[in-house]
Amino acid sequence: MVFDFKKEFKKFYRPSQNPEIIEIPKTNFIAVRGKGNPNEKGGEYQKAVEMLYGVAYTLKMSYKTEYQIKDFFEYVVPPLEGLWWQENEKSENYLLNKELFNWISLIRVPDFVKRKDVEWAINRATEKKKKDFSKVEFFSYVEGFCVQCMHIGSYDNEPETIQKMNDFLQKNSYNLDLAGKRYHHEIYLNDPRKTDTNKLKTIIRQPIKKQKSF
Repeated sequence: MVFDFKKEFKKFYRPSQNPEIIEIPKTNFIAVRGKGNPNEKGGEYQKAVEMLYGVAYTLKMSYKTEYQIKDFFEYVVPPLEGLWWQENEKSENYLLNKELFNWISLIRVPDFVKRKDVEWAINRATEKKKKDFSKVEFFSYVEGFCVQCMHIGSYDNEPETIQKMNDFLQKNSYNLDLAGKRYHHEIYLNDPRKTDTNKLKTIIRQPIKKQKSF
């Protein structure tokens, strides 16, 4: 049976619409970094997503080539994810002006995929597709303690879900911790090109820390 992260790790990929606290361990991805509005047609973000999928599927199908990844097993390519922030902004206001976004677009890879395997896939995709995939990188991220919740509907309505998450944190003596290398995190379970906006499913994660007691 082909391994599917969404089915094997349900607590990470199938949260309810009620906020919950969860600890996320170190996870490996392929990633592309960029800036700007993700909705810009033909913009930097859309090009990044295209690059990610090109390398992701090259890794997935590597077993059919002369390049053999150690301990490889067949798997479903996990959903697209994104880390989002704005410079010097530590609240949910980063959602308001999309032109100022900084982002790291991500696709998870199995633990058997190493940096050298990603480098091979970048070179292979570049050769086969005659495009530049050099912005793709191997990326490890330790997310730690977070609050997460399923958001259903338009991305523009995310502030409503985030407010619900913030209220939950206050009741449970936690604060957001959007600082340093801790970012607003989204996981996209649908393709927005093929899904009704009102039915889009997005996992929202926010890094947290315990409130100080005095």
